[in-house]
Amino acid sequence: MNLEWIKNANTKKIGKQIEYFEEISSTHIYAKTIAIEENVDGKIILAEMQTNGIGTKGRQWYTGKNKNIAMTIILKPKCKIDQLEGLTIAIAKSMQQAIQELYQVHLEIKEPNDLMLNGKKICGILTEINTMSGKIHYLLISLGFNVNEDCFSKETQMLATSLKKEFAKVFQREEIIKKFIEILEKEIER
Repeated sequence: MNLEWIKNANTKKIGKQIEYFEEISSTHIYAKTIAIEENVDGKIILAEMQTNGIGTKGRQWYTGKNKNIAMTIILKPKCKIDQLEGLTIAIAKSMQQAIQELYQVHLEIKEPNDLMLNGKKICGILTEINTMSGKIHYLLISLGFNVNEDCFSKETQMLATSLKKEFAKVFQREEIIKKFIEILEKEIER
């Protein structure tokens, strides 16, 4: 994965710092352990493979090695918690726009936190806000996106898909991450 290419995204803070792992239990869990540190606002935790990726409702998110996007963005917004209402949908719309602009492929948003392609799940979003006394300490945005996955279990092959599975070609993960964070940062600043 070309991290420098991602760091060169047209953003002010998201993606300027990236911590990269060949393998990790979960980018989300790791991000929680460092989110209270100074100077992590906009930091991306990126992994080639997760062994215990977290989905919604406590489900596991599978990440095939070197094929997909498994990432968590740590943000420290200076706003009130009620200003973050609708955030997960804004994140989904940012990824939807990125894929549309890059590949002219339309992803459907399945509220509150999934993106679908041809009726199958291609991306899951997990957001977590840590607060104390009404003040936001940090916000975690975790994303699992099936980009080049071609091996689905019997349980998931009818429910999940990837860009590669649908279009029979390899897609550049860095290109997707870069476009997504550029759109997301503009969306969050509004």
